[in-house]
Amino acid sequence: MDPLPMHGRDLGVHPDDLVELPEPEQESKQEILENKAVVVQHVNVQGLGRTKEDLLGYEISEVMKKSHIARQKLLRLGIFKEVEVLIDTSEGSDALPNGLDVTFEVTEVKRLTGSYNTMVGNNEGSMVLGLKLPNVFGRAEKLTFQFSYGTKETSYGLSFFKPQPGNFERNLILNLYKVTGQFPWSSLKETDRGASAEFNFPLGMTNHTLKWEGVWRELGCLARSASFAVREESGHSLKSALSHTVSIDSRNSAIFPSRGALLRINQELAGYTGGDASFLKEDFELQLNKRLFWDSVLSASLWGGMLCPIGGQPSSIADRFYLGGPTSVRGFGMYSIGPQSEGDYLGGEAYWAGGLHLYTPLPFRPGKGGFGDLFRTHFFLNAGNLCNLNYGEGPRAHLQKMAECLRWSYGAGIVFGSGTSPGWSSTTVCPWEFRVETGYVMVYSLEQESASCDLITPLPSLLQHRL
Repeated sequence: MDPLPMHGRDLGVHPDDLVELPEPEQESKQEILENKAVVVQHVNVQGLGRTKEDLLGYEISEVMKKSHIARQKLLRLGIFKEVEVLIDTSEGSDALPNGLDVTFEVTEVKRLTGSYNTMVGNNEGSMVLGLKLPNVFGRAEKLTFQFSYGTKETSYGLSFFKPQPGNFERNLILNLYKVTGQFPWSSLKETDRGASAEFNFPLGMTNHTLKWEGVWRELGCLARSASFAVREESGHSLKSALSHTVSIDSRNSAIFPSRGALLRINQELAGYTGGDASFLKEDFELQLNKRLFWDSVLSASLWGGMLCPIGGQPSSIADRFYLGGPTSVRGFGMYSIGPQSEGDYLGGEAYWAGGLHLYTPLPFRPGKGGFGDLFRTHFFLNAGNLCNLNYGEGPRAHLQKMAECLRWSYGAGIVFGSGTSPGWSSTTVCPWEFRVETGYVMVYSLEQESASCDLITPLPSLLQHRL
């Protein structure tokens, strides 16, 4: 703990005129705080309303020696607007010579909060309205209603969040939702009505999610010109699936990381708990980030996945993988890679995609140390492919199929967003997390042996406002 201040305001008094009076009590406190082991005798929490005291005991019981960690844990619960920690020497008849009193002064959030978000990206936009009931039963539970209206998707849903006291990362989430979306690249529209339950928990260095989802799906044609393959998929279906996701994430930022790595593996099994859809689906994501000289960042990423139908049933267009666009293989149209029929893209049962990215400061560093640090130069190389596999063939035939019709692109652009500079963060520069990019890209396809040029569609950005 830092020493107590030794000097106050300058009141125009000469040092020789001061008489130093002994302050044994103050010196005793100073000695206790600096030179001796201390004992926390009393812990007081002021400002509680509907919050149960036993919940806070789990969060702060082991961190009294580091009060800032206790404060961060309390704020992480999402039930307090402010948390202040006051530490003083114990007083009273039962006070120990090395005893301390710790007081947490908290301000609870309102019983009802609202928010609205504006999401723009991939040639579409949406407005999101939300209502939250935080700390519903006094132990950091949260009930949320969200409505989203967009150019291609409209949805609303109700979710309930319940963490385990003392282990906030271990939590249960229940969802009820309805989503209506339009997919012009497939001349398809889809309406999902469903429910899901997921359990999140950490295990060592990994984070796990176990999830069950039941969905009533309604597929239809978006236009009269839809292909026959899309019309065959029209109708109602039920999907009941179990999934497991494991991830290891050491990145310093999810939007614009400059160091760390991410590994995420997901497995989904549908059909064994009911429903019409029956398949096994596996996919993964790997990302490595390394900071180089001159504030440059090198990033490499790889994605892949396979879908295997079960029981001889063909896979649904709603369950297949899609590839292409600014978030996967740049320069290609949105989800415009892979099998198609009469101009409608049908998705595929296997895919892979990779990218190599180099982010550097702007040439000559204009605006260094200020607004100019939010801009970065971006050089990239992307490649990938999406297709259907014949699972009766061997692994060598599968690899050969994945290597056919390879698409790849390279180019350069300018990135603007929060967290683009190693010395800046989204919390100190801008309360919103966003990323916008524009640039020039060369597109190649080994099947057509041709090249073309195109402008990159801006990457998704998120602007968030709170009431």
